[in-house]
Formats: sequence, structure tokens, C-alpha cells
Amino acid sequence: MRKGSRAATALLALCCTAAAGLTGCGGPAREGFSAVGAAAPGPERGAGENVAPQGGVEFQQLGDPSATGGSAGSSSTSTAPAGSGTAGGPTPGGATSTVPGGAAGAPGTTAGPGRVPTPPGTPGTPTNPANPTGPTGPPSPTGPPGKPGTTPPAPPPATPAQLTLPAPVRSAAADRWCERVTVTFTNTGTTAARSGTVSFATHVIGALGVDWATITTTQPLPAPVAGGASKTQTYTVCLEAWRVPLGMHVDTRKVTATWN
Repeated sequence: MRKGSRAATALLALCCTAAAGLTGCGGPAREGFSAVGAAAPGPERGAGENVAPQGGVEFQQLGDPSATGGSAGSSSTSTAPAGSGTAGGPTPGGATSTVPGGAAGAPGTTAGPGRVPTPPGTPGTPTNPANPTGPTGPPSPTGPPGKPGTTPPAPPPATPAQLTLPAPVRSAAADRWCERVTVTFTNTGTTAARSGTVSFATHVIGALGVDWATITTTQPLPAPVAGGASKTQTYTVCLEAWRVPLGMHVDTRKVTATWN
């Protein structure tokens, strides 16, 4: 029976010693804080001792990160209304704000740290979708549109050849029974005169100016004479020598032409 009592007494003493050790490790109840950072150098605390911090220790309350502004290295993204004046700049607490559409007043551009928003109309930036070359590219010139349903005028109808002859120009020749006659043929039609004959009415004039006779001679037409064109030809018109006696001369006063 004595051995059983001793064993019970030893077990009771062991339990009391463990309870005292556990009570010494604790202390008065505190709020739920956790230590962040390294403790100050010093000897390790023994069992049941409370060692106060001796260096840069930061306490943060558990379950409420907003009370300390968030943990180190955290970031958030906020959206600012257009025109608020913050275009991609850093915000307190390491947050980055993004303005919808880029910088205020510059739709379609994105601004960030180290970047400058490009305003509309900057040289070198295409602003006209219809002109992809931008301000530096001149627009292509375009002519006035033609009137619908217009046709070129029809050419005038062809007209037959029609020769006109002015008064002939006369000049003396080497023989008294000959003279030089210059004639200009003008075709007022649109069809060329391909061939023809020129007739000369030559008068024989006596020494006293008497018109003794009129002799007609012919020579070929200087064909072709194109439509709307003129052609000049000089002819030597001669009569038989016996028709013009000594003291008389010839005078060609009229020239006519026939053609086809």
C-alpha cells in the first residue's frame, strides 16, 4: 500500500509542477497583436520570463488592415472620374490611378509614369480618317464631275468641193503674145477637189487700145485642193504669135475653173 501512495504523490507533484510552468509562460490577457520585424539582440529569455522589445518593432492589429494603411508592398487600383486632374500619377499608399480614356481632355490616349499624353491635332498624328496621311499629306486633287447624259457634238456633214477664184494677178512675159497670170484657188467645201481645168479668157489689145479679139485657153487645175484650204498657182498664158501683131499685146481679164 505504501508504494501506491508514493506513486500517487509523485504524479500529483509532477502535475503541479507542469501547471506552474504553464502559468509562468502566460501573463495578463492582451489584445491580439503580432510582432513584425526582428527583436533586439540579447540573451534568450528563460521559461516564464517576459522580455520587452528593445528595437524597431511595429505592432499591427489583426483583422483590420485599413487601420494601418495596408501592409508594405500592397497596391490598389482606383478609378478617378474624367477631368479629376490625376492622369496616371502615383497616389498615397503606392496605389496607381487610371483615368478612363487616358489623360483628362485627351480621349483615346493613355498616360502613365514617364509618358506625356498626346493632345488631338498634334502634327504627325492622323486626325482625319478619310485622309490617312495626316496633316503632312495634301489631299488628292479631284476634277469636277462631268454632267450625266452629255455627248460630244456630232461632226458637221460633209459638203462637196467649191472653188472660188479672185481676180488674177498679171505680169509681163518675155514675148508680147504671152503673159504670167497668178491665180489663188480656195476650196470652201469639206471635200477635196481632186482634178479640174482652169480657163483663161485673154483679150488681144491693139496699139490704140482697141480690143480686137478674145481667145480662151485652158490649163490643168493644181489638184488636189483640200477642203477648207487654198492653193496659189502661176500660169504662163500664151496665144499664137500671128494673133498678136507688132504693136499689140495680150490682156487676160477672166479666169474660171471646173473641178470634180
